[in-house]
Amino acid sequence: MPIRVLPSELIDQIAAGEVIERPASVVKELIENSLDAGATRTEIDIEHGGVGLVRVRDDGHGIEAHELALALARHATSKIARLDDLEAVTTLGFRGEALPAIGSVARLRIASRAAGSAHGAEINIQGGAPGAVRPAAHPPGTTVEMRELFFNVPARRKFVKSDATELGHIARLVERLMLARFDVSFRLRHGGRVLLDAPAADGAGAEPARLAAVLGAEFVSGTVAVRHAAGPVMLSGWAGLPTRSRAQPDQQFWFVNGRSVRDRLLMNAVRLAYRDVLYHGRCPAYVLYLTLDPKLVDVNAHPGKLEVRFRDSRQIHDFVMHAVERALAASKPASDAPLAVRSHTLADQFRARDGLPDPWLMASAIGEPAAGTAGLPLTAVAELPMAVVDGLPAGEESRGEQPLADGQPLGTALAQLHGVYILAQTRGGLVLVDMHAAHERVLYEQLKAERANGGAPSQQLLEPLSVAVKPHELAALLEQRAAWEQAGFELDALSATHLALRRVPAFLKAAEIAGLVSSLLQDLARDAGTHHLESAADRFLATLACRAAIHANRRLTQPEMNALLRQMEACERANQCNHGRPTWARLSLQQLDQLFLRGR
Repeated sequence: MPIRVLPSELIDQIAAGEVIERPASVVKELIENSLDAGATRTEIDIEHGGVGLVRVRDDGHGIEAHELALALARHATSKIARLDDLEAVTTLGFRGEALPAIGSVARLRIASRAAGSAHGAEINIQGGAPGAVRPAAHPPGTTVEMRELFFNVPARRKFVKSDATELGHIARLVERLMLARFDVSFRLRHGGRVLLDAPAADGAGAEPARLAAVLGAEFVSGTVAVRHAAGPVMLSGWAGLPTRSRAQPDQQFWFVNGRSVRDRLLMNAVRLAYRDVLYHGRCPAYVLYLTLDPKLVDVNAHPGKLEVRFRDSRQIHDFVMHAVERALAASKPASDAPLAVRSHTLADQFRARDGLPDPWLMASAIGEPAAGTAGLPLTAVAELPMAVVDGLPAGEESRGEQPLADGQPLGTALAQLHGVYILAQTRGGLVLVDMHAAHERVLYEQLKAERANGGAPSQQLLEPLSVAVKPHELAALLEQRAAWEQAGFELDALSATHLALRRVPAFLKAAEIAGLVSSLLQDLARDAGTHHLESAADRFLATLACRAAIHANRRLTQPEMNALLRQMEACERANQCNHGRPTWARLSLQQLDQLFLRGR
């Protein structure tokens, strides 16, 4: 077959394959044009899943009548003029491909009236053949109407899914745009039925209202604010609490300079920020906005402009990771914290999976009792229960009354439950603490802080402690010697099957050292490729903290329990253990009253 130049209509249809994948692609391109035109109100009408009709009407600055025909020419745009403009793009669109691409595979009508013009005008294009510009009545702004998508490309039409599927893609696209521009009102209709109606967010509290409309009220109540700036780069938005994690990454939204993107570098940075507070296999929820100098990012890296490239990708990655880490570090016990048991997504899902009833069904009101509520004096119990008293040393039975302090969200310890949980009384109800998970987090944060300050305090052993190991375990251990030394160990190989410990962390008891080291070796070998922590050094400290933390059936005195509660209140990320499990839960007096049908 000889080489030939393709006709312009065929060129447009080939180009349309890169830009127009499905009806949602049409909606995306048209709304982005509206936003670039300064629109404050956008209305989208859909019929038959967008294949029959897509109409986007806005109140932007409009198109002059003499420019309507030019707007349908390939690579005609008002957004860039020279190469320097391409290096600092500030608009959502800039290639001038969308309108001619849509016009080549559909029946397209554009009606517009430019700001300051007395009359409007319109133009039609069908299968790539434009008509003449003629006068038309139209308010200030632009209406773009597309009908019969892929009417002249039957092969492409066969790949379009059902109306419900295509409508779902359009709705999710509009929701992303609603999160990108809070200052613009959006209305989506399908066959005359309003699916989404979001007025512009003006005034205090308007942004959470739009977040709730898109992602639900639970997302708003289960997030922490993120705001961090360094030079020309700023990160803002909302990061979901680890207890509000999800099975799928369906609530992860990234916006770079107002553009919705799915960038692997940014998503990986957030994943690492959650690495030691999120249960393994779970996905965090977040809505994050990265704002930076347009010269530092290349948006011309993907046909659909869904991916971007950064001039200094490593610096951006670390900036995002540390900013989200800093926001999550504040997730520790607070007096106004919601009930962790009820909000813990994993527990709810496991209960639903097993068909179990919800024990907190009647306890729907979350919060502290109202001021002036009558009740017992706010003091701790004077004596521990009989079964616990029998197991304590002499002199531990009586403590006297201990007033509850306002600055102690976890209250005062009363007793241990089944050797696993600490029961504490607060001013607003009761708190249950998983003592192993809580102590694990406290130890882990202490070990990380000591490592940052030069290493953990350690003690020299009078005689080296010999630990029997397997030859392959010894080889793996010596490869990780630096991590062991940073944690306070000094070790050496006595033989091919024995390890010598000459120095150990100061917080370890002598009787526990040999068993702990053996357990560490087993855990590190098993979790080498599957652990939720990415850094080998962090993985070692997390495993050490898990093995060194108090375990089930360890009898604690009341002062020891209270000391652990106070450490939790001062510890960062104390709401989850190193594996992402919740460390504590609270049940308010109001919820207790509802459980027992008791009035106050």
